[in-house]
Amino acid sequence: MIDLLFTGSAVWFTIPALVGTVVFALRLGLMLVGGGGADLGDVDISDAHGDPGKAFEVLSIQSATAFAMGFGWAGLASLKGFGWSMPTSLLLAAVGGAAMVWLLAVLLKGMYDLEASGNVAIGHALGHEGDVYLTVPARGAGRGQVRVVLDQRQRTYTATTEGEELPTGTRVRVTRVNEDNTLTVARAD
Repeated sequence: MIDLLFTGSAVWFTIPALVGTVVFALRLGLMLVGGGGADLGDVDISDAHGDPGKAFEVLSIQSATAFAMGFGWAGLASLKGFGWSMPTSLLLAAVGGAAMVWLLAVLLKGMYDLEASGNVAIGHALGHEGDVYLTVPARGAGRGQVRVVLDQRQRTYTATTEGEELPTGTRVRVTRVNEDNTLTVARAD
């Protein structure tokens, strides 16, 4: 087996394949356990917040190791497995390396697309109904709180009213979103 990997021209593919695979697996493992910003001879692969997306930019250590891994294994397979010539094996190795970088980008974009912020803009509350949580004083004389369901989640907002006092439990409708991130509500019809 060692002879197959390290004799003749095979060494030109074996070394990138082994180094790329080991470094890729090590960095991926570190990222999965929260050490994505670990210094392994990198030049700033993550920002101060440890954003894992930064580790997979097009010209990163991760993409370089993915290329080396694909280049090495594809070249070794074509040279030793299929018995093709060195120039043909180099061409297939380059295609294999590019394919690994592309596959890495597609998979990581898919993972990135799964991320959600969970934030709901207060402007989405306009027109929704809810109920008074803390009594809302009459005619803007003070502030109370209302509960409104947005995006299948209950949110509590500070509220005022232009009409009569709205006691706890009253059904209300949001009539305006104010600049100070409060809601103006009125009794629901």
